[in-house]
Amino acid sequence: MKKFLFNYLLPPLLHGIIYLWCWTIRVRCINQEREDYVHQLPNKYILTLWHGRIFYLFYYLRNRSDFHLLISPSEDGDLLARLARLMGYSVIRGSSYKKAVSSARSLIKILRKNQRIIMIADGSRGPRCKAQPGSLLIGGITSAPVIPMTFGSNRNFVFNSWDRFVLPMPFSRCTVNFGDALAIEKKESDENILAKQNQLEIALNKLTEESDSKC
Repeated sequence: MKKFLFNYLLPPLLHGIIYLWCWTIRVRCINQEREDYVHQLPNKYILTLWHGRIFYLFYYLRNRSDFHLLISPSEDGDLLARLARLMGYSVIRGSSYKKAVSSARSLIKILRKNQRIIMIADGSRGPRCKAQPGSLLIGGITSAPVIPMTFGSNRNFVFNSWDRFVLPMPFSRCTVNFGDALAIEKKESDENILAKQNQLEIALNKLTEESDSKC
């Protein structure tokens, strides 16, 4: 019964709720030029965001089968994978925590086909708003630029979770914000990767502060 619920009932139900919920939200992009640049890029790139800022961007970037999401192979991941496919994304099953090497290889294969991936900058376990090196290392191997993005809202509920997950309220206002692309050279030194990691973290936090302040 639980399997039937997760596989056939919950995904379309959640899909409908998310659509209806986000349809009521008024949205504007803070920097249209940066967003246009992202959508017009003809080749591979990596979009990255904080874990706590997933919800509205999951809706905003919908119906892009060229965007690949890495989703855990767990039972809970089954539900999320079906939901992501209903939202129009392509899905890769794997974990950034367990079997991380295998998952990284899958993402690299996608980028080498000139497709795009979306990665969580602070990972699935945090620490919150602390950029991890994964997207930068994969960007260096594939010569794919790493592009930060976020959203803010004027009325939201913040969960008491490790990521302080932000859920914008219905009929609220949201701002979407894209940052400048970070270019990662092949065979960057550990020192340079750490510097780019700090640069990505600063960029994401600045974008988030700007988004929250301009709702």
